[in-house]
Amino acid sequence: MEFVNRLFGTIGRGAFRTLTSLHRIVNLTRQTFYWIFVAPFKGKVFSWKSTTEQMVRIGYESIPIVSLISFFVGLIIAMQSAYQLEQFGATIYVANLVAVSIVRELSPLLTAIIVTGRSGSAITAEIGTMKVSEEIDALKTMGFNPVKFLVVPRTLAMLIMVPCLTMIGDFIGIVGGYLIAIASLDITSIRYIDQTISALVFRDLFSGLVKSVFFALIIAKVGSYEGFNVEGGAEGVGKSTTKSVVTSIFFIIAADVFFTALFYSTF
Repeated sequence: MEFVNRLFGTIGRGAFRTLTSLHRIVNLTRQTFYWIFVAPFKGKVFSWKSTTEQMVRIGYESIPIVSLISFFVGLIIAMQSAYQLEQFGATIYVANLVAVSIVRELSPLLTAIIVTGRSGSAITAEIGTMKVSEEIDALKTMGFNPVKFLVVPRTLAMLIMVPCLTMIGDFIGIVGGYLIAIASLDITSIRYIDQTISALVFRDLFSGLVKSVFFALIIAKVGSYEGFNVEGGAEGVGKSTTKSVVTSIFFIIAADVFFTALFYSTF
């Protein structure tokens, strides 16, 4: 009986913590959307200067690493697919495989994971440090809304820059596959480009960009939520930062599965 009590107690506490966290994240998201989409029409404008600074940090400064990884992934996909397709004399379809897999799947996913590790963790660390040093309480005392002041610029920057980084990753990844094709597969440049254009349709780009928007929202919300819930000083900041990255990646992959199944069944 004691074991059963402990078991159900553990389950109940876990479910309660999960529901509490879900409620707080939903409330944080609601407030963020209010300040982005509703408040400006009521004369309560958020800081575009802070948003621009976050766009530079999240987007512009991430271009080198996103481009490099996308390029390598394009090379890898082209080499691996060529190894199989050349057995059937169908190496030209390397262009199809590289283009579709990168645009629909790999570029949005890899870009989101990179941004999570680079910028999602930074969001948690910055807000968490402000939380433990009582700067957030000071903001409230001075009449500043922490969500408007801290969360909105970072969320808006994510929503704008992650899709942009995804499109850059699309292009660079395709270039990587293109270089392998013309260097070692005896495929002419014009033929590869023509095959790539014929393989891609608008729904491929659309599905990838839709994923990237939701991935950006996940990164911003999880990072902000974990930052606001930091406890225990510097050690707590480190733990929350780690938890933020792990949680974001989990939800990104879960969302990717959902949207992939959704687009597969509807398109």
